[in-house]
Amino acid sequence: MSFFDYFRTKKTATANMAKERLQIIVAHERNRRGRPDYLDKLEQELLEVIGKYVKINREDVQVQLDQNDDCAVLELNITLPD
Repeated sequence: MSFFDYFRTKKTATANMAKERLQIIVAHERNRRGRPDYLDKLEQELLEVIGKYVKINREDVQVQLDQNDDCAVLELNITLPD
């Protein structure tokens, strides 16, 4: 292994990591594309109200909007502390 090969492997690892992060961001944005504009604000306000009574982490909250032909269901899953 030469001195220059050491630097090339780091670049490849960094490029792969950046590619994976970009794929996660793109998938996240695709998921949010079909959501109504008010949903982010609604989610934030719901978390603020729940946070007044129970301390929760943002990572423990999943919000999902399911839309059928004539019905929309907002599902909010929160993992509460013991």
